[in-house]
Amino acid sequence: MTEHHELAFRLGRAAALSLVAGTVGGAAVLAGQAIAARNRRYAQPELGLALRATVGRAGAPPLRLVLLGDSSALGVGVERFEETVGGQLAHLLAEGPTGRQVHLSSVGVAGSRSTDLATQVARALLGERPDVALILVGANDATAMTRPADAAAYLGSAVRRLREAHVEVVVGTCPDLGAVRAVASPLRQVLGWSGRRVARAQTTAVLDAGGSVVDLATETGPVFRADAGTLCHDGYHPSADGYRVWAHALLPAVEAAATVASRHHH
Repeated sequence: MTEHHELAFRLGRAAALSLVAGTVGGAAVLAGQAIAARNRRYAQPELGLALRATVGRAGAPPLRLVLLGDSSALGVGVERFEETVGGQLAHLLAEGPTGRQVHLSSVGVAGSRSTDLATQVARALLGERPDVALILVGANDATAMTRPADAAAYLGSAVRRLREAHVEVVVGTCPDLGAVRAVASPLRQVLGWSGRRVARAQTTAVLDAGGSVVDLATETGPVFRADAGTLCHDGYHPSADGYRVWAHALLPAVEAAATVASRHHH
């Protein structure tokens, strides 16, 4: 099932679940919206996007950064590597005061939920050990109406495995799904509510497992709600501007993790 149909199917389920809570009139509206959301054209992964890249000058302190998670860890919605969240973050780390040479890779897979992280962790730990792992996950758990505690438990165990391998971990929790324009109200509010529940559960699990957390919904949601340009043409995935907003929000935590990792090296 492509991410598109998978999302469509989940939006249908989300609508069905929210119907239970709503009235018959509301039910018809939500069902209609789920069908509309399902038939939209969603951005597909650009297979040409480099998932391995080195950014920064030679001789600068090296930082091996790996991205795990869903389509946002790949940069679905943009065409160029420089526009992805990883590309923009690598650029900020290379240009920043510590001026690192960032060796960036991504093992993210579009459509992934927290249950899919175990496979990604195994891939991330193959070969040279990364210094910092950045996990972006939760949106697909929220749209699938996965129980937040279940999603968070899978995320927590992924963080724990990376920490046991001496990798610093930063998690960007579920973004503000109430900002998504591919879906109309009231279904959008239902997704926003589901996303907030997932993010809360994620935060507790990640901190317990020894990772650090960036609350993307709180830190960047207002910008996404105010500016339609933060989403790409499908109204669902971020645009280059959206990924830039995320990269700036994630930067302090990733910088801090990189500093801790470099202390361990020496």
